[in-house]
Parts: sequence; C-alpha cells; structure tokens
Amino acid sequence: MPTSMPGERTLLPENFPVNGVPSSRRASLLPKHRILMAALLAGSSSFACAQSSVTIYGVADAGLVLERGGAAGNVTAVSSGVASGNRLGFKGREDLGGGLAAIFNLENGYGIDTGAAGQGGLLFGRQAYAGLAGAAGTVTLGRQYSPWYKAIRDVADPFGIGMAGNAINVMVGNTRVDNMVEFQSVRYAGWSADVAYGAGETAGGAARNRSLGAGLSYQHGALQAVLVFHRRDNAAATDHAAYGMAVVKYDFGVLCASLAHARNRGLAGADSHDTLLGMTAPLGTGKLLASVISHRDESSAARHALQWAAGYSYTLSKRSDLYAAYGHIINDNGAAFKAGNGTDAGSGPTAINLGLRHVF
Repeated sequence: MPTSMPGERTLLPENFPVNGVPSSRRASLLPKHRILMAALLAGSSSFACAQSSVTIYGVADAGLVLERGGAAGNVTAVSSGVASGNRLGFKGREDLGGGLAAIFNLENGYGIDTGAAGQGGLLFGRQAYAGLAGAAGTVTLGRQYSPWYKAIRDVADPFGIGMAGNAINVMVGNTRVDNMVEFQSVRYAGWSADVAYGAGETAGGAARNRSLGAGLSYQHGALQAVLVFHRRDNAAATDHAAYGMAVVKYDFGVLCASLAHARNRGLAGADSHDTLLGMTAPLGTGKLLASVISHRDESSAARHALQWAAGYSYTLSKRSDLYAAYGHIINDNGAAFKAGNGTDAGSGPTAINLGLRHVF
C-alpha cells in the first residue's frame, strides 16, 4: 500500500483500486449529474477564455550613438530606443456580443540604458486609452497618437520615425495628444477615416489648448495614399498652428517609394513647407533605408534645412534585427535642426547609429 508523510500528496499507481474499485471503472460509477456539471463548467470556462484576452508586448532596443557638430562638442553614448522607442505594453479585448468589443491599451516607455521611465516619468506615457470596437469602427478615449503622427510613421517615413533618419528631425511632428477622443473607421472599398478631438481642459473656453485631427486614407494593392490634417490652439485661443499633408506610397516589388508634402502654418506666422522622398529596398537578409527631406522656412528668416539619411536593418529573426544608420542635416541661415533618433532629440546635425532591436 503506498504511503505518504503528513502534508505530502499520495501518488497512486495506474489503475490502483480504491475501495475495491479499479480507476478504469470508477469514472463509469460517478453520478451522472456530477459528470454533467463538470462538462458544463469546463465548457463555460473555455467560452469565457475565448471571449476575452490580454496581451503583454514590448520593444527592447539599445544602440551606440555618435553625434557630431553640436554646440557643446561631439557626443558618444550608449542610448535607448534608437530605432524604436522602448516599451512595455498591455492590451486587451473583451467581446460583448453583437460584434461589439471593449478594448484597452496601456503602454509604458522606459530607457534600457538606465532603467528610468520615459516620457517624463509617466507610468503609461506612450499610450493609455480605453474604447469600444464595432462593425463601423473603433472609438477610443485617452492619451493616444495623433492621426498626423501615424501618417508620417506608418506611411511617409521609411525609418518609421526612428534612427538618425527620423523624419521629425526636420518635419513638424506632434506625437501624442492627451484627453483625446478618436474614431477610426473600418476600411471600405479601400477607404478609411480617422478623426480625433483633444480636449484642452482649460478654464475660460473649450478652444484653449484644443487639438483637432483628421485623416483620410486609401489602400489598394501596392498603392497607399493619405491626406491628413492637424490643428492645435494656443492657451488663450488667440492663435493656432495648423498642418496639412499628402502622402503617397507605392511598392514596386524591387523597392518601396514614398513621397510626402506638408504645408505648415505655425504660431505667429511661423509658416513652412516640408517635402520627403523615401525608399526601402530588400538587400540580402535585410532592407536598405534612405530618405531626403527638404524643410523650407516661409518666414523672413528663411531658416531652411535639408536632411539626408541612409540605413540598413539586418534581420536576425522575426523578432530581432541589427541596424545601422547615418543622418546629416544642412542648416541654413541659423537653422538649428538636430539629427535625433527614435527617442533622443540629438545634439548636432550629424549622427551615426549602431544597434540591436528585439520585439516581443
């Protein structure tokens, strides 16, 4: 007879008889209502798991950054989030029935070089929103990426707003909007819409610090096109900045080319035009990246800039890659644009990056 010490679990040999009944026959002797209850509970548990989910995801990116030409001298650093900002995120979805689902996304940014929290120490500074998704589209509320930023990152910029070729080194960028309500439609016949309102939450008028954004995109086969708009009112609602951009991207097979043109109306007449020409092409086991961006200052100061950038991403696996990039900005008439990357603003007009990115 098998024995056990107090507190230990007894392990019975296969088909060991209990009360004279072998295990092979005990299941057939269980009351039918117990078997039915067990089946119902198992089915209920499986149903619940299938209707809701939470996913943990993130990016771990570290690189060597060499910056040249800064006012304080050259900089060499081990940096964080060079190609893609480091993050640890949680996203979930619960099916509510009738094609409706509740969703959420909480995304923390961190520095892999120091372990410090990103975005000024905010707990979920990268994204924090909740919403509903249905047959017509998705409505979300919280801290989110603006339609303008997503158009540059996902369509226009071959560097995906990372590395030394980051498009918003010289182009107007507005990454995230607090207190934002956004509607993103489903794609129909190739078309989709993205509309956003960021509440200024400032006493004295709803227009103070208000943000408005909208995007209209079309995708068919190798072609992708986006029209996008963004407006931000100042704290007194006496002036505003407004930006409009058209982007076209086409995949020719041997390479993928993008062209973007933005017209920017800044505060106090700080107007400008930005034009981007980008390219990605498969090369070996990775891909080649290149872009040139012209920034034309329409004010009397004429502080123009021209950025050239090239890079290469070498694929190690579906989740990991090695990357290298070079970016250089020619500043005119006192312009002071800097070659930054996916996380840092940069210190000078020239930068070289070497790094490793892992997505999980």
